[in-house]
Amino acid sequence: MADLTGARPSARTRVWILVLALLLLGGGATAYTLRAASGRAAAVAGTADPGFTVERATGALYARDTASGRVARVDPAAPGGRVVGGPTCDRFHAAGPTALCLQRRPGVPARSYVLVLDRRLREIRRIALPGIPSRARVSASGNMLAWTMFATGDSYARSSFSTRTSILDLRTGYLVKNIEQIPLTLGGRRHHAPDVNYWGVSFAADDNRFYATVSTGGRTHLVEGDMKNWSAKALRENVECPSLSPDGTRLAFKKRVSDGPSEPWRLYVYELGTGREHPVAERRGIDDQALWTDRSTLAYGYGGAVWSVPADGTGTPRRLASGASSPAAPR
Repeated sequence: MADLTGARPSARTRVWILVLALLLLGGGATAYTLRAASGRAAAVAGTADPGFTVERATGALYARDTASGRVARVDPAAPGGRVVGGPTCDRFHAAGPTALCLQRRPGVPARSYVLVLDRRLREIRRIALPGIPSRARVSASGNMLAWTMFATGDSYARSSFSTRTSILDLRTGYLVKNIEQIPLTLGGRRHHAPDVNYWGVSFAADDNRFYATVSTGGRTHLVEGDMKNWSAKALRENVECPSLSPDGTRLAFKKRVSDGPSEPWRLYVYELGTGREHPVAERRGIDDQALWTDRSTLAYGYGGAVWSVPADGTGTPRRLASGASSPAAPR
């Protein structure tokens, strides 16, 4: 102990004081490092702000805010026309009791997280997968989830790209990491080819049937899949990113109308019962999986904004939100 009479402390005492000071400083630095790491982890996780949910949000439109990368609720009465407070996502979709968030992770090669969230946007499952987020869909019940990742390339307009499409059944927890192995019937025959790619899944109300795009031999096809029987059959050519209407009778899709690299697609609607199709009033090249916000209206991303247009071919496109993408309308 130090001499309380005012004498200088001994050399041994001075050593112990120095050791104690270093321990205190080291502990403080460790605590600071841990707090900083925790803060960085929270930022990377991009969790939703308290109170920001998709509960009781029927009819509300959500989208990815380009400036922040976070999910926002479109609200014309709010500052900037939206309320930003959701998780950080590159693609987002929600339906029933479930939300799906695809997050691109930093680094090379490209890697991503698939986050399964509840209606309060709390994480309930996380899956790490290679690739770049492209498409995300949740079935109306919230039981079935599908997502597409670019394995190579990052645009459907390019000739050299590869995708991996996964399906997750939340009822059983069963994950199909790549649906390319599903038996495919094309032109009435079982089709085998190394260039098969699937993308843009849309589920029917029964959580069994789904529609998707398959590409093979330089052509794209609309396929109808059957989860129970684990099979898929091609229905028609030149259909990409199908989106099934709430009543299950129509599919919105992108149709290739040009072989050029500039805006090669137009947005169409296909009637499953009659086989008829018609373009919508949006004449620009839409590279998105359209969203049915109700039985008669489509929403989609174009030019850094979210737009809507009537599904019956009438009307004109209307901008819903600037600086936004990946629209979702939880029902």
